[in-house]
This record gives sequence, C-alpha cells and structure tokens, in this order.
Amino acid sequence: MSRSHEEWKQYAADLKIEGRAFVDGEYREAADGKRFDCVNPASGAKLAEIVHCGEAEVNAAVEAARRAFDSGAWSELAPRQRGAILKRFGALIRGHADELALLETLDAGKPIGDTTTVDVPGAAYCVDWFAEAIDKIGGEVAPVDPKLVGLVTREPVGVVAAIVPWNFPILMASWKFGPALAAGNAVIIKPSEKSPLTAIRLAALAKKAGMPDGVFQVLPGAGDVGRLLALHMDVDCVAFTGSTAVGKLIAGYAAQSNLKRAWLELGGKSPNIILPDCPDLARAARAAAGAIFYNMGEMCTAGSRVLVHKDIKARFLEAFKEAAAGYYPGDPLDPATSMGAIVDDIQYRKVLGYIDKGLSEGAGLIVGGKAAHVDKGLFIEPTAFDCPSDQLTICREEIFGPVLSVITFESLDEAIRIANDTEYGLAAAVWTADLSTAHKVSRRLRAGTVWVNCYDEGGDMNFPFGGYKQSGNGRDKSLHAMEKYTELKSTLIKL
Repeated sequence: MSRSHEEWKQYAADLKIEGRAFVDGEYREAADGKRFDCVNPASGAKLAEIVHCGEAEVNAAVEAARRAFDSGAWSELAPRQRGAILKRFGALIRGHADELALLETLDAGKPIGDTTTVDVPGAAYCVDWFAEAIDKIGGEVAPVDPKLVGLVTREPVGVVAAIVPWNFPILMASWKFGPALAAGNAVIIKPSEKSPLTAIRLAALAKKAGMPDGVFQVLPGAGDVGRLLALHMDVDCVAFTGSTAVGKLIAGYAAQSNLKRAWLELGGKSPNIILPDCPDLARAARAAAGAIFYNMGEMCTAGSRVLVHKDIKARFLEAFKEAAAGYYPGDPLDPATSMGAIVDDIQYRKVLGYIDKGLSEGAGLIVGGKAAHVDKGLFIEPTAFDCPSDQLTICREEIFGPVLSVITFESLDEAIRIANDTEYGLAAAVWTADLSTAHKVSRRLRAGTVWVNCYDEGGDMNFPFGGYKQSGNGRDKSLHAMEKYTELKSTLIKL
C-alpha cells in the first residue's frame, strides 16, 4: 500500500537506524570506538552515527569469511539449499521494502518514488534471479583420449570484498553479492560512507534468511576500509563500482598484494545520438531528459552527451525544454518528487563547479544552471548546455550530476567520432528509423551497452552490464557475472 507524503515523514521520524558494523554474525562497534555522522542531504539533519571500521574490523571480517568459506557451511551446500536461502533473503528484502526504501531515500537523497519502485524491488529481483540460476549451471565433459575422463568445473573463488557506490547503494550491492553468494563465496560489503544504511540493515536480513555467520558481512567506513580489503592477502577477489580514478587504485592494490581478481565497473560519459531520421523526436527528448536528470544525474550510465544533427537541433531543443520542465528538485519523501538531493556537500560543490566551468568556457545555457533552494538541502536545477565544441570540459569529464552537454554534428561519421572520443565506454544510444543504420552504428560504438530508440531500458538481469576502455572490466548482471566469482578447474581422471 502506497504512503502519502505525511505518512513517509512520520515513518521517518519513528525509524530506528542501525549504525554498527556486521562481523561474524553480529553487529559490533569498532575496536577504537570511532564513528562518523550520517547526514540527510535533503535537510542537513543528522540521521545516525555510523561505526567507522578500521584494520581490526577488516582483519576480523576477513578471518570470519575465510573460516566460513573453508568450513563448507555455505560453499559446499547443495545448490538447491543455497538457492532456497537466497530466495528467503529476497523475500525478506521485499517484506522490508518500505523500510529499506526509506533508509535509501534519507541516506542518499533519492526520491521515495524511485526507491520504492526501482532500487529495492530491483535488489530483491537480483537476489531471486541468481538464487534460481544456482542449479541451472553445469560444467563440461571435455572430449579427450578414451582412457581419460576430463571434467571442466567452476568453483567459488573464496572471500569476495564488494566495494559499492553511493548512487544506487542497495541495487549496486545486490549486483555484487547476488552472484557472489550464489556461486558459494563469503562476501564482505564495504558500502560508501555517503550511503551505508541499507547495507547495514541487509546484514540482519541475510542472517535471518539462514546464511551462516561470516558469509555476509558489512564494514562501513571511508576509503581506507576499501584499501585495506583490496590489499588484504586473504581476500581472493575484489569487486568495485565507482570512479575510474579510485578503480585504478583498487587494481593497483590487488596487484601489490596477492594478485587477487579485481573486477571494476567505473565511470562513463555516454553519448546519446539523435539522427535526422529519428522516428519520434518528442520521445527522444523525453528519454534524453530522463537519461541525465533521473537520480539527479548520479548515474554511471547517464546520457550526459546528446549528439544531435544540425537539421533537427532546433526542434529537438524545443521538445527537450518541455521534457526537462518535468524534473524539479523537491522533498525526496514526497511521492510526487521527480528529483531529490545531491548526495553530499562535496558532490554538490563539484557539480556547481562544472556548471560554472561550462559557462566560463562559452557553453550556452539551455535550462537550469544554478542551485535550487529547497529547505536546507543540497539541490541543483536540471541543467543543460548548448556546447560550441565537443572539447569543452563539461563534454569530456564525468560530472555525476544533472548537467547535460548538447553537441551538434553534421554527418554520421562525425557523430560516431565524437561519441567514441572519450576515455570511457560504458553506454551509448542511437535514434534512427533505419534498421541497417541502427545495426551499423551499434557495431561502431565502443560501449558495453547500446540502446536503439530508447535510453536506459532493460532492467532485466539477463543482460550483462559493464564497459569498454576505462569504464572497467568484467560484467555485472547475467550469468556472466557469476563467472567473475568462480575459478575454472580442469580435472583429468585416468581410467
């Protein structure tokens, strides 16, 4: 049953928030007693004090994870049994959906209308999907000499550290722990210090679902916790979603230590190409607005560059302005709000700095361009620039906020050159009425996901998610994600 604005505010006022780390089956304080404040970016109000983990907690969690993994209590469970526990976990996420959605909204500034319909249901769906996949994946019997039996099997990699971002805290975490747990690993989640609340709450639900102690642990804290996990000699795999700069550090730590598997889902500067034969310009404009203003633009796949043909640019911009008017910041606890708050003051100032940079480098303001004053929160208007060159700073660097660069092109080859002229390669889109053009452009775009006549469609778990170039390696979602958390083994038996 949906709640009203007032009902969500009352629920928030009554909510009890857990702020401790979850290690070896129980919530606990840090050995040194350190804590940090968790602040609501929409109001500036302190939500809770969160345990700031350190080396003692990292070592304790890794030791517990190793012990749990080596015991076989999870890794050697029959696939159907492991799947049943994960299904219970998914059901518990659904059963606590309003609580988790509220935690996400208060913590990260996301609209409650999004966390209740996208983030939390998406996390439960991810857990269910991998639970159902566990007993559907087999190995191989290799064709060898008749005197041998050759088996090719996959085994869990061991202890997995999942370092997850602040923009989709519960959803991105599920994309890591879902396949990692399904494969039989013990998982340690390090949530962002900007949004730790849902991960902390999930730990109790995982235990209630029946996961053995040490299999699902949560270590809140700053970047030093992620560094310690990535450097730890007894962590077998680190999976990270976040900025390319930090991803490079994580890869370096993995190499410096035990050469643990390092899977990185990093930044993007995704192009959204509007060709002159676009079949529905109004729909393309609405999709372009959603691609950059949904979730306050805090998305690695944000369609932050619209490449529009000069012949249709004027009509497109007119339609885009109309679509952008549907996004305006408001109280995230109001179900009618379409844009929430920027996650914290650091990101807020960073985004406003990019807006100033766009203006100083000669970009023309189409919409927005300044802070939006809603209570005491960190809100920014949906902003778009008409850029005279694709070399402007706002066209090159990932902003991670509601700031769009519109770039004009004259030929298809020019559009593809501009689209691919980036260090990233996460996502892209093309709008055309011609099927052959759609296929040809899709093949030429250097991106892990390409949408045709849509943007950011397909929340289905069957599609692998990840990027080319400095957008990272490996893939989240789909059966390909489970491969990341397993080792491939060849066994040869002489008859």
